[in-house]
Amino acid sequence: MCLCLLTILAAVPGAEAQQGRGGATRAAPKGEGKSSEKEPAPAPEPPPAPYDRDLMRLSEIVGALAFLRELCADPDAAQWPVRMKALLEAEGVTPGRRDRLAGAYNRGYRGYALTYRVCTSSAREAATRFVIEGERLSHALASRFGG
Repeated sequence: MCLCLLTILAAVPGAEAQQGRGGATRAAPKGEGKSSEKEPAPAPEPPPAPYDRDLMRLSEIVGALAFLRELCADPDAAQWPVRMKALLEAEGVTPGRRDRLAGAYNRGYRGYALTYRVCTSSAREAATRFVIEGERLSHALASRFGG
């Protein structure tokens, strides 16, 4: 079961091209697609937290484990998507950060989905190594940055 956490498509008003005759495109006429009131610009993203790199790696590990544990029918397979959801709720404080976390999870999941079709000893070994790395990262994050 692949969690597609990142399915948000951003549409920019007025940026769409309109189809004319013969398949040619033309820009939208001036004034079309604009609202009478200007929307406020979105707030700028805050600078990355000092632990963001480790957090992105942890998200990628959780994604890989979500795939590998499910593939090998491990009893804890259903826990990994739930853990990622909790991580997103706790750390996805801005849309951009949430997208980056979900993207890292999806990279981890898809990377192993391309490699493994059946559970093998190397898939189990990879999962074991990811559990160890994930534990190390989560303990380091908690001890250095609280939580």
